Amino acid sequence: MAMELLNIQPSELRFTFELKKQSSCSVILFNRSDQYVAFKVKTTSPKRYCVRPNVGVIKPQTSCHFSVVMQAERVAPPNLHCKDKFLIQSAVVPYGTTEQSVTSEMFSKGIGKHVEEMKLRVFLVNPSESPVLIPNNGEFKKDPCYNTSPRGDKLSNGIENIPPLIRLSEDVLGIGTAKDIEELRVSKDDQSRVLDNGEPKMNTLQSKLIKEFEELKHKLYDIDSKLKEANQIIVKLTDERDMANREKDSIKHEVDVLRIKTAPRRIQVGFPLLYVCMVGLISLALGYIIHP
Repeated sequence: MAMELLNIQPSELRFTFELKKQSSCSVILFNRSDQYVAFKVKTTSPKRYCVRPNVGVIKPQTSCHFSVVMQAERVAPPNLHCKDKFLIQSAVVPYGTTEQSVTSEMFSKGIGKHVEEMKLRVFLVNPSESPVLIPNNGEFKKDPCYNTSPRGDKLSNGIENIPPLIRLSEDVLGIGTAKDIEELRVSKDDQSRVLDNGEPKMNTLQSKLIKEFEELKHKLYDIDSKLKEANQIIVKLTDERDMANREKDSIKHEVDVLRIKTAPRRIQVGFPLLYVCMVGLISLALGYIIHP
């Protein structure tokens, strides 16, 4: 069996769960091979977590890390049980490949192509049960999975000072094979997310967008109502025009009839020519009979 490409630490993600507070965790990836290795991070709950970066390239025998931030929750899950999972895919890429040139085809499985996958489960722990320091070679060092802030500092109001994050924008129903997991894209709009009085500013932006959407919907409704009224007026005017044309034709016909009825008759003066001819013929016949 070929040597594993990446050494991933830790093997599970533990987040300190507090209501209305974010929690973060760092994952270290070490390239054990002598080749360039590209990695990609996916999750079953992309709306709940922010990953920075979710793709990258690791040079031979070097390491890199990515941060996972769990968004603030208003309701605690029962018994702090979490079914969320993360999938880390890795594949060998050509020498000199950069993060910008990483594509989803690099992680698609095929004949003669080796793609490694490792799943990380998510665990939620209470703040009182969350160890801040872990022993390492006789010394206590900070556990990266219990780092509640990537910069290790907090604001005066107790809110963690977390830099702008890249939010995964696609939903993934479950982690299985690479074909079962949809492509997760990075949302550029979420890069401007910051904390405002303990609540993400995105909520304010969403409220503003919803308000503008409602106003636009009302305007469209008004325009649609006006169009319907205008259509009814046009139909009414068309009917009135047709009725006026029919009345006009009827009046014209009546005028023609009255003109015919009231036209003056011609009076004939004298006898008709046929009558005169008949009288002449009869007179000639009588004369011939009387005077043979």
